Amino acid sequence: MTNETSKSKTMGAFLKSRRERLQPAQAGIASSYGNRRTPGLRREEVAMLAGVSATYYTWLEQGREVTASKDIIESIGKALQLTHDERMHLYQLWNPNELEFATPINTTLNPHWRNIIEQLPYPAFISNERCEVLAWNRGANHVIADFDSLPETGRNMIRMLFLDKELSRRIVNWDAFASYSVAVFRTYHDKHQDDPWFKETVELLSKESVHFEAMWKQHDIQLKKVSRVLIQLPGAVQASVYDIQSFGNHADYPELNICIYMPILEADTDHP
Repeated sequence: MTNETSKSKTMGAFLKSRRERLQPAQAGIASSYGNRRTPGLRREEVAMLAGVSATYYTWLEQGREVTASKDIIESIGKALQLTHDERMHLYQLWNPNELEFATPINTTLNPHWRNIIEQLPYPAFISNERCEVLAWNRGANHVIADFDSLPETGRNMIRMLFLDKELSRRIVNWDAFASYSVAVFRTYHDKHQDDPWFKETVELLSKESVHFEAMWKQHDIQLKKVSRVLIQLPGAVQASVYDIQSFGNHADYPELNICIYMPILEADTDHP
């Protein structure tokens, strides 16, 4: 499968998932007689809302390599009522001017960057788009996990989130945090379609975790944002609350992120 075909298939699957999520009433379509054989909108209804032919939209959803202008992609995005992050993801999958291959993921780290996070008073680590933790400080060891004791292959946040029982127990708002993390991870997965690591990781997690499998099938998309996590440390009377701030690491390595766990003085359990 060529890179272009792979992108078309991924875009088709994404469109299908968003169509099945959108109910007729939400799209202003009156209920029709008879039972619907598919969840959400029909392909013909999306095509009508987007101002394209049903055949053309069907080909897009089937992952065929058909030409689509930016105007058409925008119209389909509006018809499906995509969020800002979902529209950005759709543009990335469609963009004919994008480089054929994504930038290879960096797995090494400049020692000076490690020194930066070691000076921070809050838990912090540096990771790449595979969610591999490349550097961490003492605060991260204490609050998140004992990275020092883990083998290199075990220092992976998406795997730890679903396979490390101790980390799952510590995170009080695990369901919301895991759902957000999977949605962010999918943006990386779809971006690096030529990297077999992502396919292997999804297959492993789907096999080992029913929670990951269910969340992955939702096909949700989320760009990184400030996210809140509640962590209950062993022996602590109550959970500590952190807002996770993520910063791009370096212009030469845009896929690297510094994640800093900023403590919140008063718990706000209503925050996502």
